Amino acid sequence: MTQMQTNVDDIHRQIEQYAVTSKEELEQYRQRFIGRKGVVTELFESLKTVAPEDRRAVGQQLNGLKTRAQERFDEFTQLLDEQPDSSPAPVDLTLPTAPSLTGTQHPLTIVRQRIIQIFERIGFTVADGPEIDSDWYNFGALNFPLNHPARDMQDTFFVQKNGNEASPDDMVLRTHTSNVQIRLMEQQRNADTFRPIRAIMPGRVYRNETISARAHCMFHQVEGIYIDRNVGFKDLKDTLYHFVKEMFEPGTRIRFRPSYFPFTEPSAEIDISCQICGGKGCNICKHSGWVEIAGSGMVDPQVLLNCGIDPEEFTGFAFGMGIERITQLKYRVNDLRLYTENDVRFLNQF
Repeated sequence: MTQMQTNVDDIHRQIEQYAVTSKEELEQYRQRFIGRKGVVTELFESLKTVAPEDRRAVGQQLNGLKTRAQERFDEFTQLLDEQPDSSPAPVDLTLPTAPSLTGTQHPLTIVRQRIIQIFERIGFTVADGPEIDSDWYNFGALNFPLNHPARDMQDTFFVQKNGNEASPDDMVLRTHTSNVQIRLMEQQRNADTFRPIRAIMPGRVYRNETISARAHCMFHQVEGIYIDRNVGFKDLKDTLYHFVKEMFEPGTRIRFRPSYFPFTEPSAEIDISCQICGGKGCNICKHSGWVEIAGSGMVDPQVLLNCGIDPEEFTGFAFGMGIERITQLKYRVNDLRLYTENDVRFLNQF
């Protein structure tokens, strides 16, 4: 056996006995054995000093040594990759500290809570109901005729449709929170004594509309109802005057315009002086100086009958408003889509 073969066997034993426990030791192994200046490379360069008759056998040994050295390197690499890195990451003390950001409430949440607070202070409770409800609670009990446009597929999201004609058993995504009003009034049917109903119903509603800066298929409403003996239109006006005074800036004007709703008679739409231009006229108020915020009216006697309440003894009023519209006027938001886009630049302003 030549001296070269003895050196190859010695290096081979060193490779088999070598242990690697870190990436630093792996790099030391690479440099020592398979690097450009490693011992295996040096042995190949010394091959020319071997006698010609031994050069073939020594060359085969060197190739086997090189292959085994690379295999060991690959084994060590795989072993280290499979082991969890328990060493702590280095800390750069020159870096700035991570900012501590404080979250904010969504503007719709702020306005919703403010509306609830205003009405609770004058005796209204908060009621809730299902967002998926039957045609009866969403339309039928509220005097919507069978051919009313709101009952068309173009305006309402139907979850279950029983035939082409309107049916009390059709299931819809509610188009208003009036379904909660009907459920509250129905609770009086089996009551021993009538208890006055004075409640508001904030919640999410759905309508089949194209999403734009002025409309959305999902939005929020707050409706209110007051049923008792001797409730008149003046009670409705005083309630809404109080709401506008508390919600908007001092000096905000309010007006009632005659209107029509299937579930109230008489009915009125509520306008306030535009909060954007101060009543001077702008694109938000269509240069009229007034912006509609709600619909209202005295509960139709037929609606009371539908719910088992005697209209000869009891009367009441109802109103409804969009939370997005109130928020738009209070914070001067010019695009309804901003409420649902979760843009931090928009949300950080509240």
